[in-house]
Amino acid sequence: MCQVGEDYREPVPKDPPPPPRPGHEQQKCMKWCVKCKKGAPVLVIRAGDAFCRDCFKAYYVHKFRAVLGKNRLIFPGEKGDFSPQVLLAWSGGPSSSSMLWQVLEGLSRESAKQLRFVPGVVYVDEGAACGWNPEDRAETLAEVQSILHSTGLPWHGVALEEVFGLPQSVLRHFSQEPALGDGAYKEAVDSFIQQQQGLGTEGNRDSPSLSPGVEQLSWASPHNPQSPARPHTAAKTEALSRLFNSVRTLTAKEELLQTLRTHLILHVARTHGYSKVMTGDSCTRLAIKLLTNLALGRGAFLAWDTGFADERHGDVVVVRPMREHMLKEVAFYNHLFAIPTVLTPAIDTKAPEKASIHRLMEAFVLQLQAQFPSTVSTVYRTSEKLVKTPRAGQAASPSCPCCLLCLCMLDVDSADSATAFGAQSTTALSLRQAPALQAQAKEPTVPCCSPGLCEDQGCCRGARPSEREDLQACVIEQLCYSCRVNMKDLPSLDPLPPYILTEAQLRSHRAQAMQEIQEFLIEDSEDEVETGQS
Repeated sequence: MCQVGEDYREPVPKDPPPPPRPGHEQQKCMKWCVKCKKGAPVLVIRAGDAFCRDCFKAYYVHKFRAVLGKNRLIFPGEKGDFSPQVLLAWSGGPSSSSMLWQVLEGLSRESAKQLRFVPGVVYVDEGAACGWNPEDRAETLAEVQSILHSTGLPWHGVALEEVFGLPQSVLRHFSQEPALGDGAYKEAVDSFIQQQQGLGTEGNRDSPSLSPGVEQLSWASPHNPQSPARPHTAAKTEALSRLFNSVRTLTAKEELLQTLRTHLILHVARTHGYSKVMTGDSCTRLAIKLLTNLALGRGAFLAWDTGFADERHGDVVVVRPMREHMLKEVAFYNHLFAIPTVLTPAIDTKAPEKASIHRLMEAFVLQLQAQFPSTVSTVYRTSEKLVKTPRAGQAASPSCPCCLLCLCMLDVDSADSATAFGAQSTTALSLRQAPALQAQAKEPTVPCCSPGLCEDQGCCRGARPSEREDLQACVIEQLCYSCRVNMKDLPSLDPLPPYILTEAQLRSHRAQAMQEIQEFLIEDSEDEVETGQS
């Protein structure tokens, strides 16, 4: 039994303990590969896990294949032909480059289990947003083209300035095809193999449906004289620079850059018929992203932002096959097997540690990982337990209201004025009805800040101040909590791309029309709803 006054502490030894001597087994593990027990180790992933070159490659490839095989979201020959199915979002960084070469090795006939899909590659040039000069952009694009030509995959190069020419349909949710079972997956694999054999493609080098060097360019760069959008290139570049220069904080700039990049990749995928988009988010990057999104108020969307599959867009699913790989493993693999990468300065390059929430969380996780090696894996395993559950009374459907920027379901309840979300909505409505705005209605109109960019979609900037305030309140009402907070660092919404402002007005007018005819609509009874669902 324990006694109240009993002292359980052991006496402190006077002399320091002798250093531990490694035993025979520990010496053996460090001398030989922990996997094959034969080869000489070339790297140590974790304490006691020393791998030789061949075993590390098998370990690395197995993790990539296991993630794809476990989820089975990518069906071979989904469209019944050899049209592209998976779009690889390649930024030139270590993780996305490693992902690209994993796919290339999986498509080769020397692979033990060949990948059964047809990929394409997309590269987004973010030089205008990051402040690169024209010479650096031209040099980077030449290096990118050289690497993408060597892959033999069809690729698409787009510049971030192209967001000023996107259609409004990018912000809309399209229905997704129903998921098929394991039996359908096996049937699809057999059918895909038979189609390959029927077309007589035994002589091709890597993939049966790939023609080396297929290029589809849409560079919005003055250094590309063949660009179809050359007349508007200078205006778009200037408009993009004006947009990012007007944002006050680096946190809001990084979120805005990620949002516009996602919209552009989604548009490329839909335009060219891709049903899946692969990104190179590693385990370390997802752990940092999870904590960052929590700090940004995106806790309701963590399952979509960090999970393997992101189905928020409906017809295009974003998958993350590199989510099991640590950044340390990616760096070792790229170094040992000479994976080509394109290292370019990002928007937060040389920024101090506390310049943004993203930089702060990255430094916090990496410093903690250096002292406690299980930090990243612990955070990552926590994200795996998150479940995608819509809000009460809402379902993931095209009619469900979604955020205008991140395209997630709205987590702001304007009817509940007792919450902070309701208070924000009330504030936005009060701005619209303020008497001071009515006094400004007689002021002259403001000219368009981006002439030549709003001709097709209608100019939203050449309006009176009162109308601009109405547009700002209209946009804010259609954003989730996190995007509302980020938009506070944007003094004016005028520099935003036209498709965002036009879609906000369209949704607002549609909601007003629905409210006007709501009393004349006949709602289905519960019996009819159950009959339709059955």
